Amino acid sequence: MNNLKIFCITHKPIKNLDKIGLIPVGVGKNNFPSNYIIENSKKNIANKNFCYSETSFHYWIWKNYLPNYNENEWIGTCQYRRYFVKKKNLDKIKYDNRQQGLLNINNIEELKLNLQLNSEDEWNDYDVILCKPWSVSNVKKMKIIKRGFRSLIKDPSIFYNKKKQNLKLHFDMSHGYGNLEKAANLLPDNEKRDFLNYVSTKTWLMGHCIFISKNKKLMNAFYNDLFSWLGRCEKVFGFNSYSYDTKRIYSFLTERYMPYWFEKYSKVLSWPWVFFDISKFDN
Repeated sequence: MNNLKIFCITHKPIKNLDKIGLIPVGVGKNNFPSNYIIENSKKNIANKNFCYSETSFHYWIWKNYLPNYNENEWIGTCQYRRYFVKKKNLDKIKYDNRQQGLLNINNIEELKLNLQLNSEDEWNDYDVILCKPWSVSNVKKMKIIKRGFRSLIKDPSIFYNKKKQNLKLHFDMSHGYGNLEKAANLLPDNEKRDFLNYVSTKTWLMGHCIFISKNKKLMNAFYNDLFSWLGRCEKVFGFNSYSYDTKRIYSFLTERYMPYWFEKYSKVLSWPWVFFDISKFDN
């Protein structure tokens, strides 16, 4: 019995998503086939997708799917290039220097055999499944000099101390210096303290805004806190950035907030995942 439902989010039409047991979800401005869930239906923030990326569909889940969800199945999300995979097939996964999984396969059938398409008994002891963390501390020295120079001037030890090459430094270098702290300042005081401590001590990220759960109350609480915070962030960052690093800032903020929130308020199990672009099989 398949009691796992995975929504696969993509900004472009892909032929094979439903063939491998995933629910296709179309976000953005492209036209999608009739078998896709389209995010600009029902209650949505599709107009913000260009800055929210896949996070805008999480809003759709919150407002349109969860109200009628009865917790008789696990639900989750993935992206068209990032998927949860079976633990028993770990020997087929190769990891890069940041521990991001890469899958070397040749056809759609082989991909389906490796994907996590059913729940596991192990999950019943946990509230949330997040992707296996990957390292943000293997930073090239030249990148720290070029993109982290302000952090380096403030604390030169980050150049050689990997424990200080944390989530905050990673965000400062990748998505605008100081932006993560500006966003954290918009959290309630107790959350601000805990979130800043989290991003200042963690050197691994359970990223990509993907998760699996069957706890309706927990998901509702998470989405309420997330989108309340992002709404306040909009007043600071707006929607006018044309830089790739900052244009999708609300998605990048979600990517750091999601693991923080779930680790604080629930019991989390990390699960293997891979980077694989399924659209290569569309030809």
